[in-house]
Amino acid sequence: MQDSEREYPPVLITEAAPSQDDQLAVRKRRYLITMGMRIPCLILAVVFVNTWWLMLLFVLISIPLPWIAVLRANDRPARRAERMSRFRGRPDSAGELESRDHPVIEV
Repeated sequence: MQDSEREYPPVLITEAAPSQDDQLAVRKRRYLITMGMRIPCLILAVVFVNTWWLMLLFVLISIPLPWIAVLRANDRPARRAERMSRFRGRPDSAGELESRDHPVIEV
């Protein structure tokens, strides 16, 4: 079979998924960035303690950040959809194994 006759192109190394270590590093970075956003929110809540609505806004923003950080850190990249080759029988051969007659040899 020649390369031009292949039904599916070969998988290139550039299309390979990132290694587990690389994925873990990206997920750790996401977690740290999201949790790092919580610290300024809490500091700003303390700074604006005299303006109650602004303080409340910063506190409310900082409450769901740990939950969001954990969800984002545990989220792996989606798997790439790959084509699977499956056998598809002919529609005219429903239930039959072979369509021709076979000679029977009696002993």
